[in-house]
Amino acid sequence: MQRCNTLYRLPRVVVCLQRARIRQLDEGEIEVIATQKGANHETGIVDLKSLPRPIREIEHGWIPLSDGTRLAYRCWLPVDADSDPVPALLEYIPYCKCDGTSVRDEAMHPYLAAHGYASFRVDLRGSGESDGLLLGEYLEQELSDAEEVIAWLSAQPWCTGRVGMFGKSWGGFNCLQVAARRPPALQAIITVCSTDDRYATDIHTMGGCQLLENPNWCFTMFGHNARPPDPVLFGEGWRKTWFQRMENSPPWILEWLKHQRRDAFWKHGSVCEDFPAVRVPVLAVGGWADAYSNAVPRLVVGLGGRCRGIIGPWEHRYPHLAEVGDPTDFLAEALRWWDRWLMGIDNGVEEDPAMRAFVLESQPPSRRSGPRAGRWVAVNRWPPPGIETVVLHLGERRLTARPCENATVRIGTAQHHGVTAGAFCPGMRTDEELPGDQREDDDIGVCFDGEPLAEPLLIAGAPVVEIAVRSDRPVAKLVARLCDVRPDGSSALIVWAPLNLTHGHRHETAAALEPERWMSIRLVLDEIAYELPAGHRLRLVLSTTYWPMLWPSPQPVVLTVRLGASRIELPLASGASAAIARLDPMPWPGLRPAPGFAEPRRETTEPVRSTCRGERAADGTIVTETRDDLGRVFNPATGLGTESSVCQRYEIRPSDPLSARLQARWTQRIERTGWRVVTESVTSMHADEQAFHLSARLEAYENDALVFERAWKEAIP
Repeated sequence: MQRCNTLYRLPRVVVCLQRARIRQLDEGEIEVIATQKGANHETGIVDLKSLPRPIREIEHGWIPLSDGTRLAYRCWLPVDADSDPVPALLEYIPYCKCDGTSVRDEAMHPYLAAHGYASFRVDLRGSGESDGLLLGEYLEQELSDAEEVIAWLSAQPWCTGRVGMFGKSWGGFNCLQVAARRPPALQAIITVCSTDDRYATDIHTMGGCQLLENPNWCFTMFGHNARPPDPVLFGEGWRKTWFQRMENSPPWILEWLKHQRRDAFWKHGSVCEDFPAVRVPVLAVGGWADAYSNAVPRLVVGLGGRCRGIIGPWEHRYPHLAEVGDPTDFLAEALRWWDRWLMGIDNGVEEDPAMRAFVLESQPPSRRSGPRAGRWVAVNRWPPPGIETVVLHLGERRLTARPCENATVRIGTAQHHGVTAGAFCPGMRTDEELPGDQREDDDIGVCFDGEPLAEPLLIAGAPVVEIAVRSDRPVAKLVARLCDVRPDGSSALIVWAPLNLTHGHRHETAAALEPERWMSIRLVLDEIAYELPAGHRLRLVLSTTYWPMLWPSPQPVVLTVRLGASRIELPLASGASAAIARLDPMPWPGLRPAPGFAEPRRETTEPVRSTCRGERAADGTIVTETRDDLGRVFNPATGLGTESSVCQRYEIRPSDPLSARLQARWTQRIERTGWRVVTESVTSMHADEQAFHLSARLEAYENDALVFERAWKEAIP
């Protein structure tokens, strides 16, 4: 008999499996069974009898697919589910249930199980302990596998036949995509920090521009895909599977860069292509500090009454784990959703407002996470009713009420403009990811300032910049930033957006620009709810570069803007619509601050550390280097120790876009007594005027012996 000591800390209860046993079940399942003893009232730890329903955990099990593949799962469900069946919940992602997301999973799935659900965490084909190969994002294989998983869950004797699906990021993407396929048992979904449009709102492109997060994410998954399955859980054949994964997992960006326009590759999995296909109720959740917040209002509008949206101040995390703004009791809100649509409880969810949004209030810019000033509002549509479009024209370095006739301004920014931008998707690293004081970048760009505000100004919606422009090069970008300038001169980023001018108004096609030919462009900035107080000023900043957020154009660019034909349209709350500013905070059930909440017990021998440094080399190259040591964690329940770290290096010379370089080194370590695997992946990207150049190298060591190595090198037009 094997003992474990796994601690679950839930939002409302704390559960300690101080006496538990692990037994082998049929079909390879490993079950953790609590004895319901060992309460420690001094520390607030209570036994399972305090939960609405006592739960059991299956540490590892298999879901068989029709082609013979097995998908690995970990699940939590009520101990009496066999006699009193429950609905099933599915989170379906590639991040290794046994270690990659285990801490987060243990702080979420048991809560749902204790309230009457079988909550499953399933690894995609080719990830974690699942069979097969993971060859890309959201492929047909992934989605058809999900349909089989849902059918399997619904057919289990402990299940009522009703299934819900939820997830953040990848898991938020695929639950939307699976919903559009309409598997019969799927009754509702919750999608968090995801998108309905894989081209417009993802980490690959933005406004038709190549994001540096595109190679960064590729480099992350390249290292992740080289991890072996856990030999203890996977069993015989683990080593063969590991080598098959390494041999058949080239850097995915080699495929992504072959699709630089909005073609069928990106339309696959973009539910905005056919909103009516999604017929189940959808709860869409996002955060203003996340890169995916634009998708929430699009889903609310596109899906109509089938969708409810929530946007908080949060970053790319589940709201109950947020570090930007206050954590919110997302699990209680999720439970309301599941109770209504999977159990049929009449709790008024369908009467909730279409959109609940956090209005950000001005505060000094800071790159660090923490509390966020603001208030919640609830509206029945987005933008809110009564929002008025107010037009400000571009004058000579200022925003004016009247057009500035017959004047032009030239914009040609240095290549390192963007150093204060922060991370594209805060929440992926550990801290200092938010945009900092924008003054350094404002000094490089071309600024248009408004007058000091006589009264507060509430922006609710997506500002739009309309500009008459010409380029001196055949390939050019335009980047617009809207900033909040405080009386002390500090500048806080409100929203931004770029546009690849060769795409014009459609991202399906591209054509080289005719130098010095005038064109009219419409640049839609991100959605936002933001209030500037009296005395502050609005600032619009235009640039041709944004490093290290965007990959630069192949040649230095100078744009000429005709001021008299250029303006910004602001969606402002005024008159009747100002009522949204007066609503009391959180005037609806369910959404409230998260209770005190600690993570499950782990033996952490190395803490999480993050550093970022910048320097200017002797030749003028601007170097930015980030290092993230994600710590070393030992799980006493499974005996597995894991650690990972990444170093990313960005280089560019202010006058030379072709000097841009990106390199990443990922190290992953997985070990158990007497066994250790280390994988090292080094990847880099640069470009000339004709092509992107990618190189990658993967090495794997088992007990210090090199057992695998392979290199990739390719140029993509």
